[in-house]
Amino acid sequence: MTSKKLVNSVTSCADDALAGLVACNPNLQLLQGHRVALRSDLDSLKGRVALLSGGGSGHEPAHAGFIGKGMLTGVIAGAVFTSPPVGSILAAIRTVAQAGTVGTLLIVKNYTGDRLNFGLAREQARAEGIPVEMVVIGDDSAFTVLKKAGRRGLCGTVLIHKVAGALAEAGVGLEEITERVSVVAKAMGTLGVSLSSCSVPGSRPTFELAADEVELGLGIHGEAGVRRIKMATADEIVTLMLDHMTNPSNVSHVPVQAGSSVALLVNNLGGLSFLELGIIADAAVRSLEHRGVKIARALVGTFMSALEMPGLSLTLLLVDEPLLKLIDAETMASAWPNMPKVSVTGRKRSRAAPAEPLDAPDSTAAGGLGSKQMVLVLERVCTSLLGLEEHLNALDRAAGDGDCGTTHSRAARAIQEWLKEGPPPASPAQLLSKLSLLLLEKMGGSSGALYGLFLTAAAQPLKASTDLPAWSAAMEAGLGAMQKYGKAAPGDRTMLDSLWAAGQELQAWKSPGADLFQILTKAVKSAEAAAQATKNMEAGAGRASYISSARLDQPDPGAVAAAAILRAILEVLQSQGV
Repeated sequence: MTSKKLVNSVTSCADDALAGLVACNPNLQLLQGHRVALRSDLDSLKGRVALLSGGGSGHEPAHAGFIGKGMLTGVIAGAVFTSPPVGSILAAIRTVAQAGTVGTLLIVKNYTGDRLNFGLAREQARAEGIPVEMVVIGDDSAFTVLKKAGRRGLCGTVLIHKVAGALAEAGVGLEEITERVSVVAKAMGTLGVSLSSCSVPGSRPTFELAADEVELGLGIHGEAGVRRIKMATADEIVTLMLDHMTNPSNVSHVPVQAGSSVALLVNNLGGLSFLELGIIADAAVRSLEHRGVKIARALVGTFMSALEMPGLSLTLLLVDEPLLKLIDAETMASAWPNMPKVSVTGRKRSRAAPAEPLDAPDSTAAGGLGSKQMVLVLERVCTSLLGLEEHLNALDRAAGDGDCGTTHSRAARAIQEWLKEGPPPASPAQLLSKLSLLLLEKMGGSSGALYGLFLTAAAQPLKASTDLPAWSAAMEAGLGAMQKYGKAAPGDRTMLDSLWAAGQELQAWKSPGADLFQILTKAVKSAEAAAQATKNMEAGAGRASYISSARLDQPDPGAVAAAAILRAILEVLQSQGV
């Protein structure tokens, strides 16, 4: 079965993609009759060297994304994973020559089709009297034995575009640029790894991998690597990659060792998430620095893809200060990152967190529940939530991602660990504030935020007093904060329904002579009834409001959890006769 692709047609996809890039970039123009993109300011290049590159499409943003002042003059694009035709390459050379450039350098990745077609175009242009040179980039560090075809051209080619572009912009001549980038290319290595294949528009995936396999050392067209390895952690895979590409017994290795200074390029092959790319980048930096390698520059992003391949490549380039100046030189190319022009190694990567404010003296510290009773209440709440984990998850699967019980259990375990560290604050206000911070940090999700809001707001009225009217005001303040920021209202089928029902009953605590247990018992029963009633409500807020069936036949798990918390509090207070 062929893969799904958002294209107009298989035959026009390369043309349409290039046209889209040019349409959105006023600094680029298409060459009529050819799949060629050029700088729109060619007249400004009189007396300077032009730089042309290209190859098959499907490697975006390479190559056209690197056209611009300080990088490429133009790009000749082939069909997907196919070398561009000689006629288009020759047309691009003639165009830049007619604009008054003093010569053209062709930067070509080491693939047979590219070498042949760019080479033939070069010979024809030279026969017409146009000065043209060509460098073939082979930066693949996969093969331990050198093959006749040589090293494949991979993502390191982008660094050659940058170095050559800076030299051309500075007015350096054709022969010198050719010689200098040839030297740079020999001090560079790239290695790729992929979790699965890509698929050319209109075709099936280019290869198959088992669920627990990873392809090491593959090219940028889905061609095979050097071996398949078992799936491992990001750290393990990065270590394996760096070991392989720097091993002196590997004839295609890059000679990086302790004390070396390098530019690191972490390249997304197209389908890797930004989350994974960040993890890989962190692993690469740590592994290199552990080896004593100085990372002078780090580039992370998508530079040379293989369509939607979920994989990455690492490129290492040995650098010195003159080479770094060329890498740092200004460019207008849209795909070149705006990276800091300073060394990565040696930079301070963390800042001390601000100190927690000291707890203000609290006149209510001796009031309300004692510390032992507080511990018993919290322990009962935790036990109740842990016992409800599977039930709450089951309820949540109907409208969410099935983790409500897990989230509440995570909060319960965090509270249990906190209690092991020592007795909780005697002050109810300080206790609620500490619990708020704990849940915000450990519970996570919207539930953690909502409980955190509730407890933070509820703590405020308890700073001055802990009598029953103050506890009623605390409940009212907590509910107000939840409504203000959570946007839920009673009847929206959320945890607020249980808490709101209880809060209405607790208003009676404001009356003189109010009975603690009588009112609290009514509040808990009301909360439990409200939780069960949510199964007949339409979801007006929260994740459940987005599902196709607005009416659900199970109670809201958050409301059930809130009612269970109130029930646990009541049972402990009754047993203690507070």
